[in-house]
Amino acid sequence: MKEKVILAYSGGLDTTAIIPWLKENYDYEVICCCIDVGQESELDGLEERAKLSGAEKLYIEHLTEEFVDDYIVPCVKASAVYEHKYLLGTSMARPLIAKKLVEIARKEGAVAICHGATGKGNDQVRFELGIKALAPDLKIIAPWRCNETWGMSSREEEIEYCKKHGIDLPFSADNSYSRDRNLWHISHEGLELEDPANAPNYDHLLVLGVTPEKAPDQGEKVTISFEKGAPVALNGEKMSATEIIKKLNKLGGKHGVGIVDIVENRVVGMKSRGVYETPGGTILMEAHDQLEELILDRATMTVKKEIGNKFADVVYEGKWFTPLREALQAFVESTQQYVTGDASVLLYKGNIIKQGTTSPYSLYNESIASFTTGDLYDHHDAEGFINLFGLSLKVRAMKMASLEKDKK
Repeated sequence: MKEKVILAYSGGLDTTAIIPWLKENYDYEVICCCIDVGQESELDGLEERAKLSGAEKLYIEHLTEEFVDDYIVPCVKASAVYEHKYLLGTSMARPLIAKKLVEIARKEGAVAICHGATGKGNDQVRFELGIKALAPDLKIIAPWRCNETWGMSSREEEIEYCKKHGIDLPFSADNSYSRDRNLWHISHEGLELEDPANAPNYDHLLVLGVTPEKAPDQGEKVTISFEKGAPVALNGEKMSATEIIKKLNKLGGKHGVGIVDIVENRVVGMKSRGVYETPGGTILMEAHDQLEELILDRATMTVKKEIGNKFADVVYEGKWFTPLREALQAFVESTQQYVTGDASVLLYKGNIIKQGTTSPYSLYNESIASFTTGDLYDHHDAEGFINLFGLSLKVRAMKMASLEKDKK
């Protein structure tokens, strides 16, 4: 019997061409695995396409709920944003995909896992770190790094390769953006975006929404309810986090929210320019942060921001299955015990505008914060505090003045 390899299969041209390539160069029995994390791709006919291309079997795994509950929500709780802009849409999905590939590899008794990530991108790192952490014994095959045997560098060459192997599929050689989509976002790279001097061609590029200029002139108010940091209701209606994100995607896209143009620092050392659409995620993150402002004390908020940045780095670098991620998440979870309440926002032409926040655990005390002197705070109390808080500054200033005097 032939040894088996598990192929991360999207049904697109790249991974379809990999099937005959694997059989030709490794003589493996190819088992394809398509992971559905809410990308809304066409799954009909996928099994027929995989088998026509030479695969023995195709698994289609529907993991959107798991993706949301176990990967997206923890990142929302952490306020994890990479380089202040990127909401980790692709990064969060990769460890789940790697985990499922390993599970199927064990089930099938496979000796290797193959992915179609390029040798310049982050995904090769994310997939392979996940596989190494969960199944260090499995071999990893990355065709785009196999220079001697892969030899294809364009869609035209991949189409021709498939035809030579008797695979005539409905793929075109058009020049389109390189995209990755799931429930949380869609990313766009390539074409005019490869030159940072060029403005994005938004009319051609956008998939989930419109530009702020094309958004309605009338804003729309949205209220999101949280319990222990997790979203549980939208406009007073209880629903799953998955359904909340779906509805927020439509609302955010309608109002031009969540479009980010960024030049980011990839794990492999190069800078990369891309445009991300994360309409629902941007609203959700903003509402969560808005609620935390009321609830977390100053010292905890300061450290949580640092932890959130580190959490984002860990996820971006593909280090989900590590003790560090577990430890960071444990800290985040402890901060979320009282992050319960409602955050209201107005969506208007790309903007998210606060409309009020409430929580039974709010630390905001109107009697203290107001300009009127209350029982808990007397304006005169500040004088002694300032004298102590600024004592070191005053001592240093006196010393410097004394030294200057001695010079004269």
